[in-house]
Amino acid sequence: MTITFSLQAVPRDAESWLRLARRAEAAGYEALLVPDHPGATASPFVALAAAAAATSTIGLGSYVSNAGIREPILLAADVATLDVVSGGRARLGLGAGHTPAEWRAVGRERPDVAGRVRRCLAVAEATRALLAGEEVTVATPELTVRAARLAEPRPVRRVPLTIGTANSTLLRWAGAHADVVGIAGFGRTLADGHTHEVRWRAQEIEAQLRCVAEGAAGRERPAPLEALVQRVAVTDDAEAVLAETAEHTGMTVDELLATPFLLVGTEDEIVAAIAAHRRRWGVTRYVVREEALEPLAPVIARLAG
Repeated sequence: MTITFSLQAVPRDAESWLRLARRAEAAGYEALLVPDHPGATASPFVALAAAAAATSTIGLGSYVSNAGIREPILLAADVATLDVVSGGRARLGLGAGHTPAEWRAVGRERPDVAGRVRRCLAVAEATRALLAGEEVTVATPELTVRAARLAEPRPVRRVPLTIGTANSTLLRWAGAHADVVGIAGFGRTLADGHTHEVRWRAQEIEAQLRCVAEGAAGRERPAPLEALVQRVAVTDDAEAVLAETAEHTGMTVDELLATPFLLVGTEDEIVAAIAAHRRRWGVTRYVVREEALEPLAPVIARLAG
């Protein structure tokens, strides 16, 4: 299976955003992705529609939309419109939503983990059904939808769904139903509502992947696994680059180099690490941040060749 990379970025002005989209496409990135944090980042679907006009092949999607504050009919309409204006290149990424301020901004208090998971599953199922042209009615404590139908616009083709999570229930559902399973490596949300503890140790990754495998037991072909990379650094001194991260996480540098959530080392070492992650974890897809665009381009070219 081919190794792919997607670039997560946000627009700051029109000129640089369109230039970045073209550069990402030319460098071989499979998709351009925009995070979805209303009030803190740009609207992903507006930004991606603009990028669609400047590109021709690169995929375009949210990574990931907060299912806690997004309503299925509005989300489906945004995704379908993006698919139409991009000629069938839209992607949908969904997560349960961890930032309390985003919930409060829409007049809700953030539920406990179980409540957020139930809401995410309900929104994922309703949105997929709407994009497929079905009429949707839902009446649960987490979601209310009454006879919703997406008449226009209809997507050009079936829009692939990524579930980005570290939650065991969502990982099982994603293993059974999603087109891509995004393993985030996140642990408990910290007091600022934005940052997290990490679940990067081998036994923690294995536990997450067991959940995916349990969900995928009945599938003819498992969904590909995608890792959200927190840092990319092309360097000949990985130990020095990772010293602070090792101190912060309590992990050794060797443990950090073994996780798919960091790509640090020389080009040769990163290529070797990607091959090792594929053998050990089955990870074949990566999402990296904007600062990785140029440093990772030679690695992408080598893997493509």
